[in-house]
Formats: sequence, C-alpha cells, structure tokens
Amino acid sequence: MDFTYDETTRGYLERLRAFMDERIVPAEPVYAQQAAERSDPWSTPPIIKDLQAQARERGLWNLFLPAGSYGAGLTNLQYAPLAEMTGRSPGLAPSALNCAAPDTGNMEILAMFGTEEQRKRWLDPLLGAEIRSAFCMTEPEVASSDASNIRLSITADGDDYVLNGRKWWSSGALNPDCELLIVMGVTDPDADPYRRQSMVLVPKDTPGVEVGRGLPVFGYTDGTKGGHAEVVFTDVRVPKSSILLGEGEGFRIAQERLGPGRIHHCMRSIGVAERALELMCTRAAERVAFGKPLAEQGVVRESIARARVRIEQARLLVLKTAWLMDTVGNKGARTEISAIKAEVPRMVQEVLDDAIQVHGGAGVSDDFPLAQLWAANRTLRLADGPDEVHFRSIARRELKPYLAERTA
Repeated sequence: MDFTYDETTRGYLERLRAFMDERIVPAEPVYAQQAAERSDPWSTPPIIKDLQAQARERGLWNLFLPAGSYGAGLTNLQYAPLAEMTGRSPGLAPSALNCAAPDTGNMEILAMFGTEEQRKRWLDPLLGAEIRSAFCMTEPEVASSDASNIRLSITADGDDYVLNGRKWWSSGALNPDCELLIVMGVTDPDADPYRRQSMVLVPKDTPGVEVGRGLPVFGYTDGTKGGHAEVVFTDVRVPKSSILLGEGEGFRIAQERLGPGRIHHCMRSIGVAERALELMCTRAAERVAFGKPLAEQGVVRESIARARVRIEQARLLVLKTAWLMDTVGNKGARTEISAIKAEVPRMVQEVLDDAIQVHGGAGVSDDFPLAQLWAANRTLRLADGPDEVHFRSIARRELKPYLAERTA
C-alpha cells in the first residue's frame, strides 16, 4: 500500500499549515477574548469573518465538499489530512475554512438532494458563509439513536406541510446568523419504520418556530458555534416544495448526511489528539517532580508512547475508511465508518485524559484547552450515533454469515 499523499493533497497541506501557523494559532486568544466580550452569547466573534476572508484568498474554502462545482472537488482521502490539521484548533479553524458542522452536513444534503430552487435559496449563501443553519433530528422524549422512534409530525394540508413536535441538540440554531432549519419528522406513521420519515427545509423565522434554551455540554455552552438548542414546532406551516427528495426519504438522507459527517468528525478528532499529545510532551519536559522531569518518569513515558501508538492506529483506519468511501461508496464502507466513529473518540478521550493527568490541576482549568477539548470529544461518543449503536451494526454484519450457516 502507498501511504504517500498525492500532489494535490501536499499542495493544500502546505498552504493550510502556513495558514494555521500564521493566522489561526495567533488568533486563538483574540477569538477567546471576543467570545467573552460579546453582547449576544450565541453570535460569531468578528475574528471569524476576518479569517474567512483570508482563507478564501488562499484558496482554503469549502474543502469538505467533493462536488467540484460547489467545493474544492477533493476526495475523502485527500481531505482527511486537511481536516486533521484543522482539528488542532477545532473551535476556530473549521469555521474559518467554512468547513464546520452542522453547516457542512447541511450543505452536503442540499448539494445531493436539493432542487435547483432550494440550492439557490439556501446552498449558495451557506457556501459563501453568509448564513448559518441547523439540523433538527434528535428529540428529548425518545431514544433518537433509533430513528424509527422520531415523533415530530409532518402533516400534509393542501399545498403545505404542518409541523408539530419538539427537538433538541439542534447545533447552531441559537446563532443570530442561522436562517435555515433542516427538520426530520414523520409523514406516514403507518409506513415501514424506515420509510416513515421525511426532511423539510424550514426558515428559522417561520411562525410557530420557537428556539428555546441552549444546552450546555459538561458546563460549556459552545456558544461560539451557536450553541445546541431546544426547538419547539407548533403548527409550523411550510410549502410542500420545502421537502427534500420526497416523502419517506428522510432516513436515506440522514444516512447519506451522517456518513461523511462521521468521518469528518473523526478526521478532526485525530488533530485534537495530536495537539493533546504535543501539550502533554511539552508539559512533561518542563515540569519537575520527585527530583526529575516528568518526562523521565516511567509512567508518563508510557502514557506518551501509548498515545502515539493509538493515534497512528486510528489514523490508518480513518484513511482506509476514506479510501473505501471514495472507491466503493458510503454503503460499501459502512462497517469501517461505524468502526472509526466508535473507536476514534474513545482513543482521543484516553489521550486527552492522560494529558490532563500530566498537567495536574492546570489540566482541568481554563488555562489550557484540554478540559474543553475533553468535553467536546466526550460528546462525540453520543453525536451521530452512540458507540453502542455502531458496535451493534459492526457485530451484526460480522455475525451474519455465521448465523446464516446455522439456519441453513
């Protein structure tokens, strides 16, 4: 196997590395200060717009979209190391490149399934970072890891659909720039469990849409990305032209959205782990305990070595998954997608935990980014499907031929 990045990837990596060193890293304290001083806690700090303009000038824009007419036209394999690099500054770099969730997944949906009118109204301004969007799928009353449980109703009424229900963890919905909600709900409760759901495009300012509280994650509001909102829909009326692809296609669209979304999360997470390891090594070299640097303590060395091994293992699995998605499609790579989604956040959590230990009390403070990175990463073990769902899927496919032999 050839693990060398191709010429296109190397060119992007060189430009992105320079952008990270020259612009992103120096902007991190400015970003933090602006976030703390905002009058609206859910608004985007002004430094993001400045960085976005610079990223566009350098040709580092919409790198995540494989469709050349909309994005950079990169394959998943080409995008993987770029996403990893942005993961070293996860609160800032993805947004600066217009490659941040949930807008990335929503743009992919519109690019794949939107009509020409839907793309013109919503995709074009999202591609230009003129507006933000949110994805409304998870519900508080049911176990939403099983999509057949979703209850929000989407009822046909003449030329309209009427929505009633309650969502939460709708990331980005509190941002004042958010104008679009992509909502998943039930159009036919009597259909096959995976043909009941549909997705509709709902302007955020539609009467009956109530964006409520922001949900903190381990005490962090994630306000710089527009928070995670609870959204109530009461007799929300939208035209039937707002539906994506057609009635009963919601589950299919969700799977198409979550496949790339899952690998993008994993790509960036490896960058998080690399930064955590870098911080752990720096701290170990600087601090002295029991008469010698932490870097000379055997238990600390073991943590560092274990981190390097696990990062490399995870990276190789993510690259294999990206290659499979490019060559055999998302469906052909579904086992690997499930594997990385379950394993990579677990790996990163362990690396972050060890880095926190090496930092001692400083590791759980806001003087270092480790605590916030840990909270965000721990959330990934639930977002886009909890670990247990992915392990269940992997085991089902692994066992299938054996169970078939027993029933033959």
